[in-house]
Amino acid sequence: MEKEAPFPNDFPTDGVALRCFLVVSDYTRSLAFYRDVLGATVMRELPGTLCFLSFAGSQILLSAPFGSTKDKPAVTDPPPLDRKSVISELSIRVPDCSAAYNVLRSRGAEFLTPPFAWSDGTRAFFHDPDGHLLEIWEAREA
Repeated sequence: MEKEAPFPNDFPTDGVALRCFLVVSDYTRSLAFYRDVLGATVMRELPGTLCFLSFAGSQILLSAPFGSTKDKPAVTDPPPLDRKSVISELSIRVPDCSAAYNVLRSRGAEFLTPPFAWSDGTRAFFHDPDGHLLEIWEAREA
């Protein structure tokens, strides 16, 4: 029996990146939001079905609901919009929360509140067209 090579204990390491996958109910509307309001860049797209977006060194994948494939289970329609419960959040650290708030509002983002001071910084929350919660936050200098 071959001896297994030890696995390095250095995670995350160079080359690790974060990618967020969102199933959206109206693909065209959500693509416009992430591209035009949030400022993400389209890397590649299967029109009307799947889009790879680049955003601040990470990736956001938008997907229309579709059936299962060999490598993943079925993705069903998103549940009805319930803006009172949170099952996920996309948090975006910014250097100036008030400035980011003003830019995003001018592009059409509808915030739940204006930026407010919290224990570790300033933050503001808004939803994408499907109700996914997004947050912008500015760390407080220690």
